[in-house]
Amino acid sequence: MQLLQTLAELNDWRREQVGRPLHFVPTMGSLHQGHRQLLQRACAAVPAGRPAVLLSVFVNPLQFGPAEDFDRYPRDLAADAALGEAAGAEALFAPSVQELYPGGEAQLTGVVPPAALRQSLCGPGRPGHFEGVATVVCRLLALVRPDRLLLGEKDWQQLTILRRVVADLALPLTVQGCATVREADGLACSSRHRYLSASERDQAAALPAALGAARTRWRDGTASAALLTASVRHDLEAAGLAVEYVQLVQPSTLSPVASAAGGLFLLAAAARCGSTRLIDHLFLMNRPPIVAIDGPAGAGKSTVTRAFARHLGLLYLDTGAMYRALTWWVLHQGVDPADAAAIAPLLDGLDLQLESDAAGEQRVRVNGQDVSEPIRGPEVTAAVSTVAAHACVRAALTGQQRAMGQRGGLVAEGRDIGTAVFPEAECKVFLTATVAERARRRAADLAQRGFAVPPLAELEAQIAERDRLDSTRAEAPLRQAADAVELVTDGLGIDAVIQRLVDLFRERVPEDAWPGPGTP
Repeated sequence: MQLLQTLAELNDWRREQVGRPLHFVPTMGSLHQGHRQLLQRACAAVPAGRPAVLLSVFVNPLQFGPAEDFDRYPRDLAADAALGEAAGAEALFAPSVQELYPGGEAQLTGVVPPAALRQSLCGPGRPGHFEGVATVVCRLLALVRPDRLLLGEKDWQQLTILRRVVADLALPLTVQGCATVREADGLACSSRHRYLSASERDQAAALPAALGAARTRWRDGTASAALLTASVRHDLEAAGLAVEYVQLVQPSTLSPVASAAGGLFLLAAAARCGSTRLIDHLFLMNRPPIVAIDGPAGAGKSTVTRAFARHLGLLYLDTGAMYRALTWWVLHQGVDPADAAAIAPLLDGLDLQLESDAAGEQRVRVNGQDVSEPIRGPEVTAAVSTVAAHACVRAALTGQQRAMGQRGGLVAEGRDIGTAVFPEAECKVFLTATVAERARRRAADLAQRGFAVPPLAELEAQIAERDRLDSTRAEAPLRQAADAVELVTDGLGIDAVIQRLVDLFRERVPEDAWPGPGTP
């Protein structure tokens, strides 16, 4: 592993990595198993290829208060280099304070994160801390110019603030949070554990234990923030820890809340064990997450959503297939797709089932008959918007979809999922593509399925008309939810779209709350 200590050495190394994605793990050194996992995750291949992984070690004076532990913060560059190399880092950037801040603090342009994100948790007790963190990270990002920045979820407030800074400054990179790594007794890994004596180390385990006990109380029905935080405080003080704060907040805004009922919440605490400051948290989520993926027809929702759901260990709900299946049934019965009065009786007793086959592919059955292939034909495609626009159809299928989603733990895609079916979804994405791109994909799909392929101009006209019908229908029209993120898939391969969906999901649902299959 290369050791880089000057900006010139860093620039030379960067030039050698041209054409490779660059993943960056910034640290203050004194590396532990949490850092090891960050580096191992950084080494994972992405759609753009196998990345170059850069580790940095810099004890940043800007983020330490006057009475804090800057001078005694543990430093062992040789040990850090050994761990970094073993975990897969290709280079270690370890600049001096003079190299990173050549004009000194007085000449430095500072970065001030939003005040709202600094008013709770560690913010009040550490004035200036997050300004120092944001300033040094922005300085490092400007020098390194990575494609992906990996940070631990253990420092949740820091991760949230840096995500916001990157978004507000429109920096061209992805921030990836990785699950908290814990020691055998549940204590979250921290460089400052080296300060603890043997007896203090045993005492410190009271912090995760107190949070865990509060989660048990929450599962038993205690949702009050006052009661939950008081119970944690009581347990910490009983163990002899000096409590700095215990708070229940909304994870993305860090705003205190009065109750942990109906949503995702962060219960966090900070306490001192002797002279050592400890922080920890856990998430309270009263059902597995729901992801709502809306967008126009032909944007590739079904293909990527199915793989995305498997990646996160969530169920795949193809609501578009449900409308197609009903349309097939309407046509099969010889009923006019525009005749709502004639369609309504067909909904009574309709048995519509979605299931996965041995290969993980979704099969669709109508009254016991497998219609997975026929519903993708041009006849159904031409009629589905007309059928789906009827109020009786929307009410019947929306009711079925909501019933499927009561337990959560699913990815649903369609054209009104985030607005009409699951407005409470934790993550909403409006997946779209240009009309020309969707026509090209439709032609390829028809050819693959053995159907006649109309001219592209005709397909574009059909798609544009379908968009018009979907977006102007009276019942649940196609539109982007106010809190949905638009993802335009033109020019993106399937793997790249899936990766982008995973990144969007993780901005809203941390690994600590929903690990997913295969998450360390």
